[in-house]
Amino acid sequence: MKPLALLSVSDKTGLLDLARELSTTYNFQLISSGGTAKALKAAELEVTKVSDYTGAPEILGGRVKTLHPRIHGGILARLELPEHQQDLADNEIQPIRIVVVNLYPFEETIAKPNVTLEDAIENIDIGGPTLIRASAKNYTHVAVLSSPSQYPEFLAELKANNGETTLEFRKKLAIAAFQHTQAYDTAIAKYLGGDLIAEEPVSSEDKPLNTISSSYTLLCNNPKPLRYGENPHQPAIWYQVGATPKGWSAAQQLQGKELSFNNLLDLEAARSIVAEFGDDQPCAVIIKHNNPCGVAIAPTISEAYQKAFEADSTSAFGGIVALNRPIDEETAQLLNKTFLECVVAPACVPSVAAIFSKKQNLRVLVLSDLKHGSHETVKTIAGGMLVQRSDDEIVQPETWKVVTQKQPTTEQLQELVFAWKVSRHVKSNAIAITKDLTTIGIGAGQMNRVGSAKIALEQAGERAQGAFLASDGFFPFDDSVRTAAAAGIIAIVQPGGSMRDADSIKAADELGLIMVFTGIRHFLH
Repeated sequence: MKPLALLSVSDKTGLLDLARELSTTYNFQLISSGGTAKALKAAELEVTKVSDYTGAPEILGGRVKTLHPRIHGGILARLELPEHQQDLADNEIQPIRIVVVNLYPFEETIAKPNVTLEDAIENIDIGGPTLIRASAKNYTHVAVLSSPSQYPEFLAELKANNGETTLEFRKKLAIAAFQHTQAYDTAIAKYLGGDLIAEEPVSSEDKPLNTISSSYTLLCNNPKPLRYGENPHQPAIWYQVGATPKGWSAAQQLQGKELSFNNLLDLEAARSIVAEFGDDQPCAVIIKHNNPCGVAIAPTISEAYQKAFEADSTSAFGGIVALNRPIDEETAQLLNKTFLECVVAPACVPSVAAIFSKKQNLRVLVLSDLKHGSHETVKTIAGGMLVQRSDDEIVQPETWKVVTQKQPTTEQLQELVFAWKVSRHVKSNAIAITKDLTTIGIGAGQMNRVGSAKIALEQAGERAQGAFLASDGFFPFDDSVRTAAAAGIIAIVQPGGSMRDADSIKAADELGLIMVFTGIRHFLH
């Protein structure tokens, strides 16, 4: 008699490949319900409907399908107990060895505009969490898969163990399952209680500028141990936030070593910068130690990467690259010319696989949505944590104020916007110097702004002639203005707001500079 695998999923990502392997390679009998059964039959896979297996029809419009003793008896049976074995035999119940379930998309439903309470309630899964919890409880005998992201590792486990799973692996799946249902129930409770923190993209117009939720629950799932944290002596774990994989949890890694703690931090820093520039123009970002060392916009993605690399080729060695366009062959060839840790893009043309295969350790990732990140940031402190709105307001140059006699042209304003967008992703005190929509000097993380300016200008060197400077905070004195002008800077963008703004403006007018105040500062600690 074939072993049983129950499949009942809302998210059908990877379903057919998994089902085909279970059925053809490992000889499992598939039982399924509703849309999952239809999808399997459409793929010409042999499947038994749950209603046929139980002898009980689906009722209440599909609300009750799997809540039946033949299903839950098969999942919960402790096969080492003779009395359980007897109950199974008396009731013609087969043990169910594998349960593949993911839940109705509750979070996605409530994120939709104008969602009704009735719609939300209809997307509260009942049978799914029951199946998941029952399977996880009996992990001694049952393997439970609660997310499509687990399928590749599960199939590798079957292959390594001749179609079986180890107790340790099943326990790992059970822990993830309980965390999944916990996060799911928490999201429901917070929604019904009117205190859900939205995790889906929300436009800046929809977010109050001076408020943040008064309670914050971390909905952590699928813990994935990392080799170590920032340093080898620090243990680290990567958690998925929310019940549904999104962001880096949803990224596809095409090749390379496992992602590290520092890789993930730098990838997010790179993603946040390319997100600034949307899809309007090809943009390339190179990150090193959580700071940009090269950012550029160009007509093609290969040109953008080359410009970003040449901005600071020394720091780019061992860097993290993010691109807002699919990687083509020309760009892949350029990326292969130096040692890089990671590359991420929204897609890759198929032919680049052979090119990247020459750099087996290079981590190549595809993340279709590079635009959206978390709308809150969290930092832990002794005895608690700090939560704030992310610094992701849309840059609005029409609200800026030109404070000098000299006015920027349209092209010069475009360059100032570019420099300003980069500066808010540089650790404070931050100075970004740009030219031709490319960074040429970055001063980051210094204890005073003069020091950051000097570092950025020294890096820019002769390229600073005719360049543009952005400062994430105001200039407390006019010394940095004069230093910038002496190096060849022709325009400065800064928040303004210093008691000595008049001194900086006077110096800029005296030296023939353009200076623009944004009225917003962008400290990044």
